[in-house]
Amino acid sequence: MASSPAVLRASQLYQWSLKSSAQFLGSPQLRQVGQIIRVPARMAATLIVEPAGRCCWDEPVRIAVRGLAPEQPVTLRASLRDEKGALFQAHARYRADGELDLERAPALGGSFAGLEPMGLLWALEPEKPLVRLVKRDVRTPLAVELEVLDGHDPDPGRLLCQARHERYFLPPGVRREPVRAGRVRGTLFLPPEPGPFPGIVDMFGTGGGLLEYRASLLAGKGFAVMALAYYNYEDLPKTMETLHLEYFEEAVNYLLSHPEVKGPGVGLLGISKGGELCLSMASFLKGITAAVVINGSVANVGGTLRYKGETLPPVGVNRNRIRVTKDGYADIVDVLNSPLEGPDQKSFIPVERAESTFLFLVGQDDHNWKSEFYANEACKRLQAHGRRKPQIICYPETGHYIEPPYFPLCRASLHALVGSPIIWGGEPRAHAMAQVDAWKQLQTFFHKHLSGQEGTIPAKL
Repeated sequence: MASSPAVLRASQLYQWSLKSSAQFLGSPQLRQVGQIIRVPARMAATLIVEPAGRCCWDEPVRIAVRGLAPEQPVTLRASLRDEKGALFQAHARYRADGELDLERAPALGGSFAGLEPMGLLWALEPEKPLVRLVKRDVRTPLAVELEVLDGHDPDPGRLLCQARHERYFLPPGVRREPVRAGRVRGTLFLPPEPGPFPGIVDMFGTGGGLLEYRASLLAGKGFAVMALAYYNYEDLPKTMETLHLEYFEEAVNYLLSHPEVKGPGVGLLGISKGGELCLSMASFLKGITAAVVINGSVANVGGTLRYKGETLPPVGVNRNRIRVTKDGYADIVDVLNSPLEGPDQKSFIPVERAESTFLFLVGQDDHNWKSEFYANEACKRLQAHGRRKPQIICYPETGHYIEPPYFPLCRASLHALVGSPIIWGGEPRAHAMAQVDAWKQLQTFFHKHLSGQEGTIPAKL
């Protein structure tokens, strides 16, 4: 039996209304008269996210809202929960012109202002202080909940529409292989296509353990990347009191001997203590072609470093130079002694021995230590000994944790060595722009020096 016109209209309207949120469907303003559903005109908004559904964390998305009234004030809100359930949120106020496209419409305020298409991600802030967004299991995505609310602060109105957007860390086809070879503990990520690929060893800082998210994302760009743990992981040493470069040498040799890694050398990528270790590895070990140091130190920090009878003591520390911010957090930027003076000169990494090419990525507002000073001193030492001048890219108003694109700025968190919360530096927007550029720069650098692919990206200073 054919449907009556009234039933048909109700069915069509119901299918159309599914484009709006579930809360919209449950709204008290939605009422049924006979078999025809009547919907207020301003409730017919649709939130568009492209690519739809999901994409890699380091990829931008287009966010738009359709079905809004001219000059309608709306608030967009983003939220996600990390693997431990910690909540991160951001919001921005807009004035619509029928359709709202974040690539063309400037935010009027909120967590950020101005034309910031990805602001709802990089401006995310933790609900509780001292929480840094870290992805530990790259096999699962992080889900971002996006909402469009009618009106502006202080009391945005009803929910107009919403969407769920998943951002993953293991690009399609990238292979993940746990590494348990001899003493080496890590994870190797290989691109989907047949190799061999240029190889990179990736290391993080004093937090220890094994972080894979940067390596997994970078493998999607054509590199074989091994995320390397070096302490406080499985059967590795529990502290950094003494580190032996023979361990890192074993990791380099493992990567070079892998059938899907092409030589003759490998690249190194490290941030903070990991960046410092990149300098040490390039200075003492063979088989290093290129190294990217993100906010690293040119002096050995935090523990003794040993290699075949040679020892680098840790640079001295003066805790009296710790300052306390108005929020009660420590500012440790001046705590370490200068490696240019007195007995602390013995802690200076002998970078003049290195045969690799270097790229230093520097946050000029780094409050962990004096990264710009260290990069410049490494440059002086290299040039004084006839080595190739390294490339140094400095980013103003950028803090210590320069991450892959769209990770939110971590203002302060617990420092594993200090044992208390410290500030990391950086202003959110400048830091976010630096992360996007640094990600491009390091890929270009590795493609050039590991694969021989020319091409440069103008440095955004």
